[in-house]
Amino acid sequence: MLYIVSTPIGNLGDITFRAVETLKAVSLIACEDTRHTKILLDHYGIKTPTTSYFQHNEFSKGEMLLKVLKEGKGVALVTDAGTPGISDPGYKLIKLARENHVPITVIPGATALIAALSLSGLPSDSFIFEGFLPVKPKARRKKLEALTQEKRTFIFYESVHRIEKSLQDIRDVLSDPQVVIARELTKTFEEVITGKASDLLGRFAQKGIKGEMVLLFSLK
Repeated sequence: MLYIVSTPIGNLGDITFRAVETLKAVSLIACEDTRHTKILLDHYGIKTPTTSYFQHNEFSKGEMLLKVLKEGKGVALVTDAGTPGISDPGYKLIKLARENHVPITVIPGATALIAALSLSGLPSDSFIFEGFLPVKPKARRKKLEALTQEKRTFIFYESVHRIEKSLQDIRDVLSDPQVVIARELTKTFEEVITGKASDLLGRFAQKGIKGEMVLLFSLK
């Protein structure tokens, strides 16, 4: 069976008993980054062998993992943080397993986008997750322009290297809406920042804020 196992998004305590038991019981753990996952495994005394499964080896490694699964062994799929398949190549292994009639189950847990939404104070009855905004300025602005008539809450992941440019485009294209940025969720320096895009832009420029970020806003 293929086990889709959610892991902590920051605080190592945010993992379920079932997830720990599963990671101990399977024959192999497929990781986005084995070095990163080793920190979690060492913390819980998990000795299960690991192998890398990421964007640039997904095809060759996917076939290897499928072979292990067809031998009747259990494989756990994990990502660096959160739930596999959300903005990572894990969904391709899941798709491959389904196409080959391999049993699959999920061990649910933390997901950064849901954690950020629950903290944001924005409407949560209807929302849309769009992954990362496009890297190229023209594509990013075009993406934002397509959202102008949308009334659901938007959730994006964003890199510290592009957050200022994204805020600039949100300010210019969407008439400077209220924005929420949740960064370093569950970690020591967790912070939720709220304000107009222009205000947050100035704050980021002054403080040089770092860390993993979730960007949210609503045009209601």
